[in-house]
Amino acid sequence: MALLTAKKLCVGYDGQAVLSDINFEINAGDYFCIIGENGSGKSTLMKTMLGLQNPISGVMEFGDGLNQNEIGYLPQQSIVQRDFPASVFEIVLSGCQNSLKNSFFYNNGHKKMAMENIKRMGIEDLKDRCYRELSGGQQQRVLLARALCATKRVLLLDEPVAGLDPQVTEEMYRLIKRLNDEGLTIIMISHDMGAVKDYATRILNVNDMEKMSC
Repeated sequence: MALLTAKKLCVGYDGQAVLSDINFEINAGDYFCIIGENGSGKSTLMKTMLGLQNPISGVMEFGDGLNQNEIGYLPQQSIVQRDFPASVFEIVLSGCQNSLKNSFFYNNGHKKMAMENIKRMGIEDLKDRCYRELSGGQQQRVLLARALCATKRVLLLDEPVAGLDPQVTEEMYRLIKRLNDEGLTIIMISHDMGAVKDYATRILNVNDMEKMSC
């Protein structure tokens, strides 16, 4: 059964279409890559999938019991975010915000989940370090651990290796593939066609989508 289904979806801003007539299905266990040129609408589509903005028309359906707020998200980092003055543990724990519901405080279950995902990413020795003191690759592992606190099923990754050196890039791709092998559905925006060909089970090229009014 499909986890996410787009039907005649049109996305954009202020009623102005960026992409239209988008149709696809993402099934459990897929490694689904979204590719396209800069400015082609990839990030707009991802924001629509996350519910950060509404589609202009068409529908994005969630199936097999998946809720939109149960999707883990690894965004591209800004310079300000890279300099965020918080500990690794605090950053990872903040990934549990969607499950707080009516509470303002993290419980022991949230803290346990944060530590489990810190260990899963192999960064136990960094848990008390300040995030802004870490290397780019270490920061990405922290943010991936944070995203894992928000989901057990689907991860959306927006250019997860941007700005990383080749060795760290390969390590990150192997880590993402391992998560996919463990059962997580991966949805990734990427410009890296080599990695897309190596890892993707399905590919959506937004350059093939229509650019017209919806």
